[in-house]
Amino acid sequence: MFSKETYINRRRQLVKDVDKGLILFIGNSESPMNYQDNTYKYRQDSTFLYFFGLNHPDLVAILDAESGEETLYGDDYTIDHIVWMGNQPTIADRAKSCGVNNTAPSGKLISDLQDAISVGRQIHFLPVYRGESKIKLFEYLGVFPEKVREDSSLELVKAVIKQRNYKSEEEVAEIEKAVNITVNMHLAAMRMAKPGMTEAQIAAEVERIPLAEDGYVSFPVIATINGQTLHNHYHGNTLTEGKMFLLDAGAETTMGYAGDMSSTFPVGKTFTTKQKEIYQVALNSHNKAIEMLKPGIPFKEVYYESAREIMRGMKDLGFVKGDINEAVAAGAHAMFFPCGLGHMMGLDVHDMEDLGEQYVGYDNEPKGTQFGIKSLRLGRKLEPGFVLTIEPGIYFIPQLIDLWKSESRFDQFLNYNKIEEYKDFGGCRNEEDFLITETGYRLLGKPLPKSIEDVENERLVAFE
Repeated sequence: MFSKETYINRRRQLVKDVDKGLILFIGNSESPMNYQDNTYKYRQDSTFLYFFGLNHPDLVAILDAESGEETLYGDDYTIDHIVWMGNQPTIADRAKSCGVNNTAPSGKLISDLQDAISVGRQIHFLPVYRGESKIKLFEYLGVFPEKVREDSSLELVKAVIKQRNYKSEEEVAEIEKAVNITVNMHLAAMRMAKPGMTEAQIAAEVERIPLAEDGYVSFPVIATINGQTLHNHYHGNTLTEGKMFLLDAGAETTMGYAGDMSSTFPVGKTFTTKQKEIYQVALNSHNKAIEMLKPGIPFKEVYYESAREIMRGMKDLGFVKGDINEAVAAGAHAMFFPCGLGHMMGLDVHDMEDLGEQYVGYDNEPKGTQFGIKSLRLGRKLEPGFVLTIEPGIYFIPQLIDLWKSESRFDQFLNYNKIEEYKDFGGCRNEEDFLITETGYRLLGKPLPKSIEDVENERLVAFE
């Protein structure tokens, strides 16, 4: 945890921004995998962590936006729990650690909420995402699960985003810790992968590294020779010479802050000529996007310029024809780049995605609906304190190629004869994490090899 003053100050600011009513925070419960006592690794709700710092299940908190009174609800462990889990802090002790003075047993929560409702007080809550939390909302307030997002408090959503979007120095330090562990995860993969190994062997070593730091992965590891599948969590393939390996993986610290990086490298010692050409185009786009990072620039503009850079490179290689600006405006770049350029990052690897991309990443401006840019999670003007990823890529997706070719889509911009030759190419991307500063940007964490020369030099370790 940070100091209790950090959490006190965050809650004070929240109460000022919400102004009236009660603010209800529902912490996460344990989630069973296949029977009640066999649970997934516990992860507290990120907003609950942000305002209370308590990584403990079955806690609920209420802030009174008018009186400033704060109450933490939960139940102390009985001897039956302690036998299995050891001695644990009391709810009062947990509350004290984050500066909350009042506690109550969980059984008192519903009556307190009903008393507030009976006198016409508004209950603010966030759009919870777990099934058990939705059930709790129904028990507490009578909100049906399908109505949770509709009935949640937009005022509270915006007040939370107003704080969490801007990372403090202590948060940046924690994120940087996660990023440095993440770099080690990628270096390990680069230094061990060889033909004949399986994707699962690489993934196992990658996951070991944050566990050894008393952390965890910030999302399920993507470790694959089929990089054209953007979220590929299958690890059953064997690495073969002539393929590229794409790793997208990040560490989460004990405090819940995330790192998120991608790297692509040859399974053999060196890239093939084809791989070098495509990889360099993707890397040029990556570097172009980084150069543009500064306060005040709409991230949507950075995305479009990164797309134009990809299309310029692909035109030089014979995949693209016609006017590049017209091609990108029409959406033809999504043949190779069908996803977004980056996203906010913090306590969530896609920070606050549960609160709504239109508020977090677009400041309530409308998102694009065109294939490709509709997957862009961040489009708003950048501001100091934002932490975000940069991750353009180039992908040859056979099903997309077949579909667009059959429809003669973008024939004026795409050379399908050339594209067809690369249907088994796969995909590649690099991804790094950045802090927007007052004057520009700062790379978070240790640099990861990404030039062709540096990646190939790193790969030599695996063959020594």
